[in-house]
Amino acid sequence: MTGLRVLAEARWPEPGRHDPLPPIPGFTTSSFNPLVAETAERCLRAHHGTAPAPGRTALLLASAGGDRATARAIDEAAASGQRVPPLLFFQSNPNAVLGHIAARWGLTGPVVAISPADAVPGRVPQDALDLAALLLADGDADQVLVIAAEQADGTDRAAAVLVTAG
Repeated sequence: MTGLRVLAEARWPEPGRHDPLPPIPGFTTSSFNPLVAETAERCLRAHHGTAPAPGRTALLLASAGGDRATARAIDEAAASGQRVPPLLFFQSNPNAVLGHIAARWGLTGPVVAISPADAVPGRVPQDALDLAALLLADGDADQVLVIAAEQADGTDRAAAVLVTAG
């Protein structure tokens, strides 16, 4: 992480723990958005304590697969001719959960979602860290919360890191 200073880190699941993900009102069917929100929450709490977070904090979500469960639910409903619940369209946008996090924590920096080529479940990819460094160097934010989340092999994994310029 050249040029970045780590302020806090978080993971889901934590080693040796199998807690259920807390639900988020307005997000249904899939564990992806609760996974992103809970991992972000843990990382922000580790550094800031409670909301709101001071300063300009950008949010950056990195996920190669995105919300696979929601995509699958939409595909299945459309293929069978069933009405697709409107909430599924809302939550299929990866920025929807980032908006939830930003509103809860009072974050005022940019909101970005990327699909990195080198995603490994449970690790923040280098592409995302490079983009975080650019956001900081351009003066767009004072801190960047980078969240990497994947639904892979039936296991939800996420990692988050709160960084600032080093």
